[in-house]
Amino acid sequence: MKTPLPKHGGRRYTILMEKKNLPTEFLRRMEAQLGVEYPAFLKSYGLPPKRGLRVNTLKIGVEEFRRISPFPLAETGILPEGFLLAEEMPGIGNHPYHLAGLFYLQEPSAMAAIAAAEVRPGMRVLDLCAAPGGKSGGIAARLSGEGFLLANEIVPNRARTLASTLERLGVANAAVTCAKPETIAEAFPDYFDVTLVDAPCSGEGMFRKDAGAVAEWSPAHVTACAARQSAILETAAKTVRGGGVLIYSTCTFSAEENENVVERFLAAHPGFSLEHMRRLYPHSSPGEGHFVARLRRAGDGFCPQEALPLKPCRDVAYHSAIADLFIQPPEGCAYDLPDGRIAILRAPLPHGLSALWTLAAGVQAGEIRKGRFLPAHSLFLAAHGGVYRKTLDLPLADACLPRFLAGEAVPCPEDWRGYIPVCAGGFPIGFGKAVEGTLKNHVPKGLRVV
Repeated sequence: MKTPLPKHGGRRYTILMEKKNLPTEFLRRMEAQLGVEYPAFLKSYGLPPKRGLRVNTLKIGVEEFRRISPFPLAETGILPEGFLLAEEMPGIGNHPYHLAGLFYLQEPSAMAAIAAAEVRPGMRVLDLCAAPGGKSGGIAARLSGEGFLLANEIVPNRARTLASTLERLGVANAAVTCAKPETIAEAFPDYFDVTLVDAPCSGEGMFRKDAGAVAEWSPAHVTACAARQSAILETAAKTVRGGGVLIYSTCTFSAEENENVVERFLAAHPGFSLEHMRRLYPHSSPGEGHFVARLRRAGDGFCPQEALPLKPCRDVAYHSAIADLFIQPPEGCAYDLPDGRIAILRAPLPHGLSALWTLAAGVQAGEIRKGRFLPAHSLFLAAHGGVYRKTLDLPLADACLPRFLAGEAVPCPEDWRGYIPVCAGGFPIGFGKAVEGTLKNHVPKGLRVV
């Protein structure tokens, strides 16, 4: 872009914007919106994106993670369990602690939506536009295994990514669905204590790290996003119980997609009131930028749901395998799912799920094949409260650990037989089957580090 910006920076920022190739109209809008803060905002685009992580308190406490963390961390001031990575860490996604679900790599300012939701154990929560799963994982951690999380994504491939994320994070009290917002509103009227709408947006907060978001931006795109956001928010409101909250968030800066959407919603819904609204910009807060608002619904009503009818699992092979694996079994009861899998549930599932395509629910324990129980990877990643009889614990420096993560067999004691959890530094990362001193690898092919 050759258009100079002499009012706030001259040639220096012209060169900077040429490098980022930011749309001229976007810059004009931001200058009008920010006023005296605009030079600082513009300067931030010459800095590298800020990366962060959220400690997964389902599996480890914040202080314990800080003690064992192999990389330096800095507090964000947004979420107690959220941190900035103090330096670039190539390959951090393949670190054993990440694969074990001890932390989730999350853009720091996006954590503001988790903080605004004020989730407590025992609540019923809906994350309506949940993929890839960062906010759902943060909500689940704050539920601490109590209550119910419905994590939904309308796009099938993204819904599968969402399910994989929550599996790695060990979430044991969630259902993952792939459904339209309207279908969920019909299935769960006046039901949730918290409904989160992290709405699809023009992605202005992604410009510093995503050239694709820059290429797709236009004023018309902003307008179209605002219309879609209003429609989603309108539908999502139907799922909120009396006294519950509706959280609306975006990763964009335009007033059309943020304050204006909220104002139109409140004008049309006098039963909701604004409790909290916050903007985060890359020049004044950690991260790339975010917007979040908390809207409280008046009243104290609630539309209860009957339990989804499921058949308790009475298969001898399953219960025998669980007895072999665990000194203390996972919390909850095992049920046969219609697709042949076995799920461990801590509480009954709401009947509304019967109207939705449900990819996962509770802890996916495994399935029966030819009369034998074959455990699933998720059984060993889940924060289910079980205590294993034995584990193969590989220190981080052990040469067998990268071999196991790559899908190879590794040595184990000669007298071991059957399925064995494998841990990295004490934290489960998968499992294998012990046969005559060799642990045959059962890490799913799509999760292997090669």
